[in-house]
Amino acid sequence: MYAVGARLHALHVPDRDGVLADVVLAPADPRELSGRARYLGATVGRYGNRIGGGVLPLDGEIHHLRTLPTGHSLHGGPEGFDLRKWSAQSAGYAGCEDRTGVRLRLRSQDGDQGFPGTVDATVCYLLDRDGTLTIEYTAVTDRPTVVNLTNHAYFNLAGEGAGTVDGHLLQCDADHYLPVDGSLIPLGPAERVHGTPFDLTSPRRIGEALAQDHRQLRLGGGGFDHNWVLRDAAAGPRRAAVLRDPASGRRMDVHTTEPGLQIYTGNHFDGSFAGKSGSRYPARAGVALETQHFPDSPNRPEYPSAVLRPGEVYHSTTCCASPARRRRTADRSATASGSPPAPRSGPSRRGPAGPGSLLTAWLLALTITERALDAAP
Repeated sequence: MYAVGARLHALHVPDRDGVLADVVLAPADPRELSGRARYLGATVGRYGNRIGGGVLPLDGEIHHLRTLPTGHSLHGGPEGFDLRKWSAQSAGYAGCEDRTGVRLRLRSQDGDQGFPGTVDATVCYLLDRDGTLTIEYTAVTDRPTVVNLTNHAYFNLAGEGAGTVDGHLLQCDADHYLPVDGSLIPLGPAERVHGTPFDLTSPRRIGEALAQDHRQLRLGGGGFDHNWVLRDAAAGPRRAAVLRDPASGRRMDVHTTEPGLQIYTGNHFDGSFAGKSGSRYPARAGVALETQHFPDSPNRPEYPSAVLRPGEVYHSTTCCASPARRRRTADRSATASGSPPAPRSGPSRRGPAGPGSLLTAWLLALTITERALDAAP
């Protein structure tokens, strides 16, 4: 974890033999987090994704947001939440050894990047003993505003720095997606995915889908940079996507309370900076699965509303689970009870002893990174 940007820096997931690999992309040099690697792993806000023209209509008043050179607001503006230093503390549960984590807080003042209202935001990263990572977001405001928080981690289940995700299988529980214009602002109504590269209703190789000749892929920079409209909106988290690397057997199941999933295939990576492993990231070195409200919702009354008012609490939950890690936990439980564990196809390497040891590592990383960034020229 990094306190700057409330950022996910690493996540170790076992393969079919129990061998761990870090599957989260991050730069070798933390100073790149304010440059070419700006959004990697970050909590983005106050409004993740785009607001067209930086125009925010709310309760009969037009607010003009700070924009990027594209002319649109992206991920909260030029100085979004990803560049802020969040305060951090342990989020452990008294008497519960199976779940622990880190809670990070940030206050965004009224007028920050043009948004109305002072917002107090919290993101909590919780890790279960079975390896399920839960990200919980909450926010309150003293004035009507919009809030749309998400995490911008890029995943490569073959391991960070292991090439592209073209061979990964991706499934998304959505029958519709939002086509975009040349600025990646949604055109309006959702369209069916059937018969298009955006049909991920069953597992599909990312490289195969992106090899098709489709105008929307060209607008996305040669890949996905689009929002899928998830099925079955519900109060609790439901499955949004499954990402799998057939070569290693690693798998990640994503569940969320959000109505949309922005899938971005890292089309802009060009080898200009090195990752933690020392390898430079090529295009499609990772895929981001951003659970969120739809882009440009403030200008689209037909989209789910992202408005937050005084007295209300914004709450969003996303869970990333590894079935392989859950199986290892079940094997340990079976061994403890005297039952033989399920057979494995090869040797394994033990990972961290439990969530408590990972919490220690997270807090240490927060301290080290803060010092590195403070010392940067």
